[in-house]
Amino acid sequence: MSKSASIGPELTIGQLAKTAGVNVETIRYYQRIGLIIEPIKPAHGYRHYHSDTIEQIKFIKRAQQLGFSLQEVAELMSLGHGGCLDVRKRAEQKREKIDRQIQDLQALRETLNQLINTCKRDASDQYCPIVESLSKI
Repeated sequence: MSKSASIGPELTIGQLAKTAGVNVETIRYYQRIGLIIEPIKPAHGYRHYHSDTIEQIKFIKRAQQLGFSLQEVAELMSLGHGGCLDVRKRAEQKREKIDRQIQDLQALRETLNQLINTCKRDASDQYCPIVESLSKI
């Protein structure tokens, strides 16, 4: 994880949030669930986060965009860089789950298309095929 030349090694939570592109409450939540470490608060002043925390937060957000839950992100983070085989297996499992979800969504779309076409063909002021079909479910 690299340090940016324009960012010092220590950041307040507000600076960290802005630089990482998240809300301060997101950082606090990640601390509560153990994804990032909360720095010790000095007797006077604010907690300061190391700039490496930016990369940790960006990793979390990228993993979420790929469909990993925060629990799964925590597991990936615990594996680190040395667990490539384990990480690949988890990514393959995630891909399989996404493939199943896509199939389910395509089936739902086809069902909706059929209902819409029936409605276009058979609708009247007294009868709606979509409502009738949903009432039978």
